[in-house]
Amino acid sequence: MCHVIVTCRSMLWTLLSIVVAFAELIAFMSADWLIGKAKSLSGAEPDEQSGGRSEPYHPTLGIYARCIRNPGVQHVQRETLCGPYAESFGEIASGFWQATAIFLAVGIFILCTVALVSVFTMCVQSIMKKSIFNVCGLLQGIAGLFLILGLILYPAGWGCPKAVGYCGHYASAYKPGDCSLGWAFYTAIGGTVLTFICAVFSAQAEIATSSDKVQEEIEEGKNLICLL
Repeated sequence: MCHVIVTCRSMLWTLLSIVVAFAELIAFMSADWLIGKAKSLSGAEPDEQSGGRSEPYHPTLGIYARCIRNPGVQHVQRETLCGPYAESFGEIASGFWQATAIFLAVGIFILCTVALVSVFTMCVQSIMKKSIFNVCGLLQGIAGLFLILGLILYPAGWGCPKAVGYCGHYASAYKPGDCSLGWAFYTAIGGTVLTFICAVFSAQAEIATSSDKVQEEIEEGKNLICLL
C-alpha cells in the first residue's frame, strides 16, 4: 500500500529540484551567454562588413546558438533572428565549448532524472532498501560537479574565432574582450549553486519523512500523512 507522505522539507526539496533542472536546461539552450559589442551593421553576422545604416544592437552568442539582427526586417527595432549556428556537434565554435556542452548535458540529464523521481518521493521513499532521498542527493552532487567542470571550461573558449568576431580582437581565454556576460551564464552559475543546496537539503527531506511521528501515523493506518 502506498503511504503518501508530505512534509514541508520534502516538498521544498522537490520544488527546488524541478526549478534547478529547468533553469539549467533553459540556460544551456539560450544564446545569451555572451553579449557582443554594439553593432550597427545590416549584415547577418557581426563580423561581416556591409553597407547600410541601422540602429545599434548587441548580438548574443551561446554555446551552440546565437542571436543576430534579422536582415529581413533590419529596420524594425529589437527584431532578431535566433537559432543554432552549429548544425552538428563538430561545428561548435571551440573544443572547450564542445567539452562544456558534454559536461552540461550530462549534468542536466541527471538533474532532470532526479526532478522526475522527486515527484514520486511522496509515495515511494526507498528503493532496494536505499533511501531515495539520499540516492537523489548523491546524484545531484555528481550533477553539480559536471556543471562546475562545464562552467570552468566555457571561458577557455572565448579566444576562438567565433567569439573574437563577436567580442573583438582583445577576446581570449578567460577574457571576454568587448563582450559582457549574459543572463544565461549567471543562471547556469546560480543553478549550480542551487544544485548543491538541493543535494544537502535532500538529507533534511529524508529525516523529515522518516521521523518517529511519520512512523506512528503509518502504524495507525493513515495513507495520507501531511506534516509541517
